[in-house]
Amino acid sequence: MDNDFAIDIDSIFEVIDKADVITIRFLILPQRLLIDTRCSDSEGPLIKLVPRAASPEERFKSIKQLRPRFRLPEKITAVWWPKHVQELVACGVWDRIVRRQTGAGFPLADEQCQQILEELVRQEQQEIVNAVAGEGYHCLWERTR
Repeated sequence: MDNDFAIDIDSIFEVIDKADVITIRFLILPQRLLIDTRCSDSEGPLIKLVPRAASPEERFKSIKQLRPRFRLPEKITAVWWPKHVQELVACGVWDRIVRRQTGAGFPLADEQCQQILEELVRQEQQEIVNAVAGEGYHCLWERTR
């Protein structure tokens, strides 16, 4: 069951269509989805799961390490996704990401997107199992007998 957070899908579509660098933050996953649409003749766009950054400066530094052949982006657009990963697919957001990443014509972009989606789903499912089992989570209320 998903929560009832309202999402402005049109605004997210606009970000995906126009921003050079995007991070997507998920409800229960500690990692962020980094989407860097910039490419050159020899290097395609990047889609990658990355650790949470402690600051914007840290995020810019990590992008420079990941993409040393590119100048630092002017800005990084952050999107908070308060729903399950599968809702990205159901709402058409994932298809929009894939189209943007594959639009430059790099042959591996589609496969990379599929691998990332599978990993996001796997991590989310594992995090739910961990929460139910109490792995890495603390109970707020204990059952009284």
